Amino acid sequence: MIWRLVVLGVVCVCLVAAGEARRRGGRTVTFHRTQQQAESRGQVRTRPRRDTNSQTSSSSSSSSGASRLISHGPPFTSCRLTLTPAEHRVLDDNTHETGFNGDDGSYVILTWVGGGTGVVLVLSTISSPLDSFLDGGSSRLYRSTDYGKSFHDISSRINNTFVKEEFGVSVGPGSSVILTADTPVLDNPGGIIFTSTDAGATFKFTRLPFHLAQPITYHFLNHDYLVALSIDGGLWLSLDFGAKWTKVHDGVHSFSWGAGVNLFFSCSRVDAVEADERGDLVLKRTKDLGRTFTVIHEDVFSFGYIGAFLFFSVMEDSRSPRVMYFSSDQGDTFSRALLPSASTEQFYSILDGDEDMLFMHVDNPGDTFFGTMYTSDDRGILFTKSLERHLFDGQRKSDFTNVTSLRGVYLTNKLDTDGRIRSVISFNRGGKWRQLNKPENVDCSEQTKKCNLHVHGEHSRNNRIVPMLALTEPTAVGLVIAHGTVGDSLSSSQHPDVFVSSDGGYTWRGTLRGPHHYSILDSGGLIVAVEAQHEGQVKTIKFSTDEGHCWKSYNFTEQPFFFAGLASEPGTKALNVSVWGFRPEEDGQPMWVAVTIDFQSLITRECSDRDYEEWLAHSSEGKDSARRGCVLGVKETYRRLKKKSVCRNGKSFVVSKKQSPCLCTRDDYLCDYGYYPHPNTSECVRQPNSANKTLEICLDGEEDELLTAGYRKVPSDKCEGGFTPQLAVQTVIRPCGVKPTPGSPTLSTSPETVFDTPRERLVLILVCAGAGAVVLVAVVSALLAVRGVVYRNRSPVYRFSNLQIQEDNNCDNERENGTSSNGAACQHDSDDVSAVTIT
Repeated sequence: MIWRLVVLGVVCVCLVAAGEARRRGGRTVTFHRTQQQAESRGQVRTRPRRDTNSQTSSSSSSSSGASRLISHGPPFTSCRLTLTPAEHRVLDDNTHETGFNGDDGSYVILTWVGGGTGVVLVLSTISSPLDSFLDGGSSRLYRSTDYGKSFHDISSRINNTFVKEEFGVSVGPGSSVILTADTPVLDNPGGIIFTSTDAGATFKFTRLPFHLAQPITYHFLNHDYLVALSIDGGLWLSLDFGAKWTKVHDGVHSFSWGAGVNLFFSCSRVDAVEADERGDLVLKRTKDLGRTFTVIHEDVFSFGYIGAFLFFSVMEDSRSPRVMYFSSDQGDTFSRALLPSASTEQFYSILDGDEDMLFMHVDNPGDTFFGTMYTSDDRGILFTKSLERHLFDGQRKSDFTNVTSLRGVYLTNKLDTDGRIRSVISFNRGGKWRQLNKPENVDCSEQTKKCNLHVHGEHSRNNRIVPMLALTEPTAVGLVIAHGTVGDSLSSSQHPDVFVSSDGGYTWRGTLRGPHHYSILDSGGLIVAVEAQHEGQVKTIKFSTDEGHCWKSYNFTEQPFFFAGLASEPGTKALNVSVWGFRPEEDGQPMWVAVTIDFQSLITRECSDRDYEEWLAHSSEGKDSARRGCVLGVKETYRRLKKKSVCRNGKSFVVSKKQSPCLCTRDDYLCDYGYYPHPNTSECVRQPNSANKTLEICLDGEEDELLTAGYRKVPSDKCEGGFTPQLAVQTVIRPCGVKPTPGSPTLSTSPETVFDTPRERLVLILVCAGAGAVVLVAVVSALLAVRGVVYRNRSPVYRFSNLQIQEDNNCDNERENGTSSNGAACQHDSDDVSAVTIT
């Protein structure tokens, strides 16, 4: 029998309601289920074989084991320091090793509970398909209250009940924990859960009136509010942390929390699972916790919620492709997606989103492995081309990464016309993309025409070229760690090395040769790394207190073991890290090992004011002093730790910054639909084929047409004054069904409503005189009765064409189970609404 071993960390992160913070709407903020978050937050999964003589371990999607490429090159110019005997003794005294016997379980789940509690739960379970079906197997539960330094067996608190591997341990807001037990469906009317509100100190036993189809979903702020989906399609709600459950609807396909207590779900028309045909579903909303329901739309194929946007695809006709709708007001109103059309052989994917905008990928026809990336306006309706030939491989994997350590920075890869993959970075939310600069301590060969850094992404990790993706954390301002190669393009034959940027991606330097697993601790004050060994065992951890300039090495165990992952407390504020793995035993059973290293014993001094410096973000490149540091219309000055300061930021550390607005420039504007930037002047000029195009939009019983000079401000841009594009806007509103009269103006673009002005004609002409005065002339025919500006002074929006979406019946089970409300972080394809990317 092949033994399966799993180490999976479940992170309790501060959960926030939609619209209150960036990328938090309707979802748990977890920058997306990638390897870098898994390992830095204690989430690693591996399934080593019982045959330990093979010296290898198989890996699931969230743990790549080790790279096939091991570096043999010379070290970078970064310094290497040696631990003093005193430092070595200090670390030895504060390194704690715990072994879990192999017969304790065929898989192990590691869970951090709460922020700053120091509580770690380890669930070890023996199971097999036969055991699971007949007697449920058995589990052991261990608890640590000192950040993993010591564990106590608390299995009696759950009566050694078998806990389901696929559901594991669910951690919610505060110190709440849910364990889902396995019971045979044929013999029991419902499943069993154990709930705790004190980080596992005590558990309450509850028998459910149903069997779970997927893990229970917490509300973002109130852990008492739980939602569950049963195997027969019932939607269940608990308002007292699982003590009592009420069925709120039948025939439910998927669900998601929205803002506040808005709960969205799609269901069959006849409330029966047999009638649950995707494309024939009804999207409903309840905003009073299941007492009343509102139908948002019928003929729905799938839906999701990200940022502040509800989106759903609709099959308006059984023979037609699906079209996409967006809503920014919890479904009260919605508009069709304004994107180029896509054939049924193509797909689209929402890459990222927040309350201000969305990133969306639209696949190119055929098996091209690339497509076009678009960015939306702040209503999620108008999409503007951001990046062509965006890499998206045949397994629906994208290298798109949100660099959360600095506002507005995104990193991805593109497939150029010569067939090579090259990395590009944007510092203004997709407004412009460019290649990464060459690292300062790496040179290319003379034969290389262009020398740049190219970063490995999900495509490389999926092919086991690197063990981790790029790693950034909001509390470690400007810090980015990534695997990459230096040259003309990304190379799979050249060994990947580790590179670090301290300024959010403007400048880079090589820091570690060969692939590594790495983690950020103490808000960036400490970086730790373990070399990825493909056929060897590990015993050494490397650490740096100056963002990777210098490294020290420490042998944390005398007996090496096969690496499973790094586990550290969520939030990057701790100074404790656990190295997980297993050792082969003489009886053939694996011994699970957790080694916890407390670096606080080595870094003893608390940081003082003199250890910090004022750092102007986005100031790494030479610009005129007035514009230096201006990105998205704002200068941001951070208070951050000096690289040479060896001290503790501590758990009370918070990122502080000062903001000041910038004068607007051309860089603060995008070219509107129907316009493109002139290659020589960057002025937005009209596309030749867009002249005299008119499309009338029926919205709220009215038709709307509008003319624009072709500029719109980048979403989230807060610049003031300065550059203002010369603008002439003409809006004509008529009741729907009324044809334009002869002599009506012909418009070159096709917008949606700007003014909610019924049955009147309003013409606005804006004339800009430099950056100063603006003359406004309003000419009104008939009665002027403007009811209000619907668009609230934002940029006008236009309809491109209906979005056509490919039906994908081959999505994997991870997507099906990862609803947008429980923290899943896969790529989102509209035909598989359960997977949404938030990075």
